[in-house]
Amino acid sequence: MNRRWKQVVLAALVALACSGASAADKPSHAAIASAHTLATQAGFEALEMGGNAFDAAVAVASTLSVVEPQSSGIGGGGLFLLRRASDGKEVMLDARETAPTAVDPKDYLDAKGQPDRDHALNGPLSAAIPGEPAVLVKLAKEYGKLPLSKSLAPAIRIARDGFQPDPRAIRAIARQRDMLMRWPASAALYLVDGAPPKDGWTLRLPDLARVLEAIARDGDDGFYRGDVARRLVAGVRDAGGRWSEDDLAKYEVKERAPITFEYRDWHIVTAPPPSSGGIALAEMLNILGGYDLGKLDRTHRVHLAVEAMRRAYRDRAEYLGDPDFVKMPVAELTNPLYAAGLRASIHPDKATPSDMLPGYMAPPESMHTSHFSIIDRDGNLVSGTQTVNTTLGSKFVVAGTGFVLNNEMDDFALVAGKPNAYGLLGNDNNAPKPGSRPLSSMTPSFIVGKDRIGVIGTPGGSYIITMVLEGILAFVEGETPEKIVALRRYHHQYMPDVVEAEVGAFTPAEKAALEAMGHTVNVAAGTWPFGFMNVVSWNRHTGEMHAGSDPRGDSGSGIVK
Repeated sequence: MNRRWKQVVLAALVALACSGASAADKPSHAAIASAHTLATQAGFEALEMGGNAFDAAVAVASTLSVVEPQSSGIGGGGLFLLRRASDGKEVMLDARETAPTAVDPKDYLDAKGQPDRDHALNGPLSAAIPGEPAVLVKLAKEYGKLPLSKSLAPAIRIARDGFQPDPRAIRAIARQRDMLMRWPASAALYLVDGAPPKDGWTLRLPDLARVLEAIARDGDDGFYRGDVARRLVAGVRDAGGRWSEDDLAKYEVKERAPITFEYRDWHIVTAPPPSSGGIALAEMLNILGGYDLGKLDRTHRVHLAVEAMRRAYRDRAEYLGDPDFVKMPVAELTNPLYAAGLRASIHPDKATPSDMLPGYMAPPESMHTSHFSIIDRDGNLVSGTQTVNTTLGSKFVVAGTGFVLNNEMDDFALVAGKPNAYGLLGNDNNAPKPGSRPLSSMTPSFIVGKDRIGVIGTPGGSYIITMVLEGILAFVEGETPEKIVALRRYHHQYMPDVVEAEVGAFTPAEKAALEAMGHTVNVAAGTWPFGFMNVVSWNRHTGEMHAGSDPRGDSGSGIVK
């Protein structure tokens, strides 16, 4: 079968697999997997009120904003990949944060002209304009069936009445205690008489409940204009930041066409820029699509995957940025012919030293993000990844708001061409400009086959893309979400030239074989986790549904009902 006819057949299979035209084509249940039981329950509460997957996404995302402040919140942003069953519309809602108009690169330099990591990571100068509130409003208004007063009700109730933070949150607060003490409102919100809270502590967030109520009542105006906006701007500017009320008023969620491509007999839908994830994922799977992986031993499969990762991460750093500000060769990078050229440079039994490829290095990214996946009874799909960047974001709370602001300014290349504290370089494509959005690795994705559909994503900073790659490879091989989220993971990102691996990812023999090929393999010490993946799936042939939440987390929940 020639390539053109294969694409026609694949398109027909995708249309059949995703069609919601008749009751027989719809799931008999709904599936939600998220990083917190309360958030998963909130999603089902929205469904039980008559909502769809998009209303459930509002409920899940807003509840995570309450119960998981170390990873996400209305002071941050995210990327939300949607598929509407009624008409097959696929879209990514880009709710990445934006640089304030008055951004000044000199703010991120110390007296010697070197990168100032403190200003980039902590306090009001590190905070970009949040996108999370706007995406909640857009989801409800343009895609959901419920008013915001209903889909935000679980989050408002939990914030007002209180909840007991899980061990992840308690540990995060303890690690950031000294930083939280720098700002009175931050210390008052998360510390108990200046000390980190203990397990069993009840956190009540009445100020956050009031902000969520304002959003429920007034939509975008409840956050980006009026009393909340004035309070945020005054608090940020009084502490040395550069926000303006105009920055907030001008914020908007962008609808972007997803990256789509075929891997064998599967249709992949994933995130476009300003995410780097979809392009890198397409490049890696296009490279691997040229091999019969099923006939190879595991060591050689890992070797080829690592070589694909190495090449995709080099291109990620070199070419990508905010699509509203940077022209990128997206069609070329995602073209199978380009991947074929890269594949030709891979030796079947030897590692390619990264310093033999054209040089560049990617900026660091946070491991502290949150992901959720949803399939509803109509066959609507949501893959949502949201973040405040590093643990507890900027650690800065504006008094009277009840939430931390993000520190997404650090996801920009704040000082182009100069190494940061990690010895890594940035790129002008990802330099901050007024209103621009920083590059991200968030990779919310759909996997669509003749019979099976999967919704996948994970936190994990620069590790996100490779974790999603490994999850997709396992899904197409027939694994269920419950098994996929528990797989031991490995990662390579071009520089440093090291294969990072979880304990148990490789047997001693596999590790030795990879090292004999020339790979440097670093097994992470202790139980440091790679990500917090959440995956759901629907088998149209059998009607079976699955929801898997990563066992690496303390409170994740995957439920089918």
